[in-house]
Amino acid sequence: MSWIFRALRTLLRRIRRPAVSEYEKYEEMREFGPVIHQGGSMYVIGYQEAKLILGDSKRFVKDINNTLPLEQRPLHADQSTDMFSLLYNNMLAKDGADHTRLRRLVSRAFTKRQIDSLTPRIQQIADELIDDFQADGEADLIDVFAFPLPIIVICELLGVPIEDRNKFKDWSHAFLGIADDEFSYFQLLTEFVQYIGRMIALRRAEPKDDLISALVHAEEEGEQLTEQELYSMIALLIVAGHETTVNLIGNGMAALLQNREQLELLQKQPELIENAVEEFLRYEGPVEFTTTRYAAEDVQVGDTLIKRRTPVTIILAAANRDPAAFENPIKLDVTRDAQQHLGFSYGVHFCVGAPLARLEAKIAFSTLLSRLPNIQLRAPHRQLVYNEGSIVHGLKALPVTW
Repeated sequence: MSWIFRALRTLLRRIRRPAVSEYEKYEEMREFGPVIHQGGSMYVIGYQEAKLILGDSKRFVKDINNTLPLEQRPLHADQSTDMFSLLYNNMLAKDGADHTRLRRLVSRAFTKRQIDSLTPRIQQIADELIDDFQADGEADLIDVFAFPLPIIVICELLGVPIEDRNKFKDWSHAFLGIADDEFSYFQLLTEFVQYIGRMIALRRAEPKDDLISALVHAEEEGEQLTEQELYSMIALLIVAGHETTVNLIGNGMAALLQNREQLELLQKQPELIENAVEEFLRYEGPVEFTTTRYAAEDVQVGDTLIKRRTPVTIILAAANRDPAAFENPIKLDVTRDAQQHLGFSYGVHFCVGAPLARLEAKIAFSTLLSRLPNIQLRAPHRQLVYNEGSIVHGLKALPVTW
């Protein structure tokens, strides 16, 4: 996966100017069209083109083997137990029946009824977190609120000890390609695999009423969940189960604090909160670009022919600010009807945890704006630093005062 990050960064460097945001670079890329060819890959920045590709899981596949004629495809799935196979063989990398089978196993935990039942607990967590730092008058909002809220929720759902939550930050960053150096990257991933292995062993020995136990139990009932898939599914749920919401809360609050009139409007009209969450997902969503797809055949997308086996990456951050799809897209507008955004992807790979992320965000923003009404940035917005080298788009820190 790291080659994707390098290729995209190379593309961005070609149009780099000092003190220019990623969004401004994407706008400069539009002069080359909605689909850009670079280094043997295709990068999609147009909204309609992105939606077409995301919605076409037959002609754009996740497993490159599925671009081969049937007789040339491997007869048996790779069951390697090396570190990368155990971590990345999840449903995001699957097509067709395999993807459906894996998604079905976890979707039971993310139904609307199941998620709605978590509302009182999520509200309790939000209030307790603010209780802990409100008297300080200033804080890094990522550290004290945006990170712990969703990690506590997903830990409780999975059955992971909450006291281990701080380990997940480093492990998640390594999983997503964010690491200080190559040694720490491999060391952190090794620790993550070992931790998941211990959790699987514990739940096999003593099942509980949690999602990890359900996945282990499903495997033992013959749902065809391999050991490789079990490790990968748990890793994905731990990482995606909090990382998206961390960045949704962080990016959304940063956007509000830089657009004070929108913050005040939301305080005056709290009924706009669900609408506002959709706008945050469009305006500065938590996922910058998708994992790679491959054209299973030659496909004409607008004026561009995408040849079979070509790697394709959708830049969600650019598609969600396409002026052909959204009026005045560079403006934050919490009254905008932004529900057609691609912040959670689209099609069969639409984020299974989207209902949970939306609920957590709704409670997080409402609670912050009501309990810290005078919240403001503690530093100029140009000094905010974002994580690099990852598909996620999120701040390293969000220093605020109130």
